[in-house]
Amino acid sequence: MNMIWLCITSLSITVISGQNIDTSHIGVFPAVNQSIAGIFQVSFLNDLNQPQYAFNASEARRLCLFLGVNIASKAQVQAALTRGLETCRFGWIDEHLAIIPRIKALTNCGKGKTGLVTWRAPVTQKFDVFCFNESDAATQLKDTTSDSPLSSRDYSGQTNSTQTTHSTSSTSPLLPSSSAPKTKDNKGEPAPYVGRAQGSAGAKTVLITSTCALLLIAIIIVAYLKLRSCSQSSDMEQQQEYVKTEDGTCVKNIKETEDEVQEDERIEVDDNAS
Repeated sequence: MNMIWLCITSLSITVISGQNIDTSHIGVFPAVNQSIAGIFQVSFLNDLNQPQYAFNASEARRLCLFLGVNIASKAQVQAALTRGLETCRFGWIDEHLAIIPRIKALTNCGKGKTGLVTWRAPVTQKFDVFCFNESDAATQLKDTTSDSPLSSRDYSGQTNSTQTTHSTSSTSPLLPSSSAPKTKDNKGEPAPYVGRAQGSAGAKTVLITSTCALLLIAIIIVAYLKLRSCSQSSDMEQQQEYVKTEDGTCVKNIKETEDEVQEDERIEVDDNAS
């Protein structure tokens, strides 16, 4: 029973973490194909196509993985800030901090501060998330001229910073994938469907479902064999009881017959004596 519960739980987690992400309500900023130093911000779009905070710290990390990239580190967002990334919405980063990169001070964005405005909020708080496309950042670095503020040595240090997620490819059509003019429109663009990530989650679901089915079949077979064994045991006991009953009846009949013979002999002797 414990194995069945574990199997069902694993299947539920797989479905929740992979299959139920509605990509039609995911937006990216800057727009698709316009990341800055490999950094882009992912938001949830409501029914009015407006961004709203929807991801806690763990959900934010899983969302970046679902898109085929990693959650960004503070150093990586800082590098994007120096190249012009500016938003007006908080997003989770790898260090469990919510940040807003600001170039110009605005009272309604980041409390009027500039730079990386940080907020050490509870991990259950809902924000957007900053994701990092490593391959995209490398491509942009290769195309950067000598007057770029991001040097090769700086980038090497950023990609080797404390990143707790695995490196993945950047071929998904959801992801921004080249440098582009800076934009201040933080509304976000709806993201297209990601077949590769969805297919991987689907394969895991099929594998777990097959394992569960085999486990249930094995349990049914074992239960059937045990039931059959118990039934055979019961039949044998009934047969033995029947034999004992028949034996008892035969003994009783023999005894009664002997008694009748003895009674007949006694009567015959009495008659002869008379």
